[in-house]
Amino acid sequence: MVSKKGFIQKIGVAGVFLTAITSPCCFPIFGIGWSALGFGSFEMFGSTTMLVFLVFTSIALIGFVFSFIYTKRMIPLAVGVLSSIFIFTNYFNVFETNNLMYIGMIGLMVTSIMNYYETKIYNLQQVKTIELQSTICCPNCGGESVEVMPIDSCHYFYECKHCQTKLKPKPGDCCVYCSYGSVPCPPIQKNGKSCCL
Repeated sequence: MVSKKGFIQKIGVAGVFLTAITSPCCFPIFGIGWSALGFGSFEMFGSTTMLVFLVFTSIALIGFVFSFIYTKRMIPLAVGVLSSIFIFTNYFNVFETNNLMYIGMIGLMVTSIMNYYETKIYNLQQVKTIELQSTICCPNCGGESVEVMPIDSCHYFYECKHCQTKLKPKPGDCCVYCSYGSVPCPPIQKNGKSCCL
């Protein structure tokens, strides 16, 4: 679920910059490059460029909100909201320059980078609190084996290393670690529910 939310944010930010790059009249920094390539004042979306630009800004903002819900980090959200306000203010008000628009675009990129690292740090902190080793005790022969559990998936079948009995979870359990292990699986430790639900 987190990766999907991060994907929404990436679509938004990438869309903002794609729209700007393909519309030199909107973002003149790229105008020289496009002219050098023979495209002149090419606009990918024609007269609807700014509307597309605002749609991508809104998508990016939604992604920032999702990231905040996940990491609870306020600074990236504040920068993202302020950047979006700059962009919308510049669009709905007549200014001689587009400076607020450019500041907003840079802010969206900065927010995206901040959220990327905040999410990585948050995930590392979560993993550190999870016990990954579990000792499985075979109900058939009593043999014990220490195993490293996968972080984000359930291990449904397990073959005993001592008697080769194929184990599967007891009714109501999501995996063999929750049924026969000394420690429940990481999804249960983290959320109290199976990742298979």
